[in-house]
Order: sequence, then structure tokens, then C-alpha cells
Amino acid sequence: MGEWQLLMVGTVMLLGLFGVLLPGVPGSWLVWAAVAWWSLHEKSALAWWVLVGSTAVLLLTQVVVWQLPARRLRGVGITRRMVAYAGVGALLGFVLLPVIGAVPGYIGGIYLSERLRLGGHGPAMTSTRTVMRAVGGSVLVELFACLLIVGAWMGAALGG
Repeated sequence: MGEWQLLMVGTVMLLGLFGVLLPGVPGSWLVWAAVAWWSLHEKSALAWWVLVGSTAVLLLTQVVVWQLPARRLRGVGITRRMVAYAGVGALLGFVLLPVIGAVPGYIGGIYLSERLRLGGHGPAMTSTRTVMRAVGGSVLVELFACLLIVGAWMGAALGG
């Protein structure tokens, strides 16, 4: 697979990561579709194992998300800025502390957004807890799964 095709696969994965943060966008399935496209063109054992692993992770993620309480978006006060801060925080956490850093990065991004909006630690903590109870769990599970898949793809594409 050429460099341009790898760049396109990576772009679709990046769009999928952003799609996880937006309600109604099938971000995790965009990530899976990019892995499927790459593995169909790569045709190596490693590529097929990445596809099988990503499929298993996404199916497990769907089961976990179905077990979580439903998203309650109304009245929580989620803004686009908060979603952006949470996404950037998760991505930075994933890069700085591989894999497990996405969770504190995501929560830290929400806290930072609320701290800047509300001005104090107490109100920001209260708002962060409210947001995490409303939508944070399911989004965090999907985002973490997609980051794992993207990390596995990057390792296979660049190292394999």
C-alpha cells in the first residue's frame, strides 16, 4: 500500500475519532472501516490479525456501551468547546501515557473546559461529575476502543 493510501486510511481514522465525540456520527465504525480497507489491501497475516482484533474490540465495546445508562444530553450543558477539550485531552493523554492516558486526559479536558467557563475548582468539579454521569462513560468507552485500534494500526502499518 502506498503512502497516499496510508494517509487516506489515517485520515478516515482521524475522522472516526472525531466522530466518536459527536452524537449521531458512527465514529467507531469509520475507524473499523479504515482498518478493513487497509487489511484488504495489505493482505498480510499481521493486517488480518489487526482486523480481527479491532472487530473483537468494537463488538465488546458495543456490549459495554449497551450496558451503560442511556445518554441524557438535555440540561447537562455540554458545549462544542467541552467536546473539543475532552477529545484533545484524550488524544494527548493517549500519546503522553500510552493507552491508559486517554482516560485521565478525557476527564481532564472536560474539567479544564469547565474550569475556564465557570472560573473555580468547586463548580468545575461538580459540572465534570454531571457530564461524566450523563454521557462521559459511553463516549469514553468508545473513544478508548478507537484509540486502541488506531494505535494497533499505526504499530502494524509503521512497524510491520
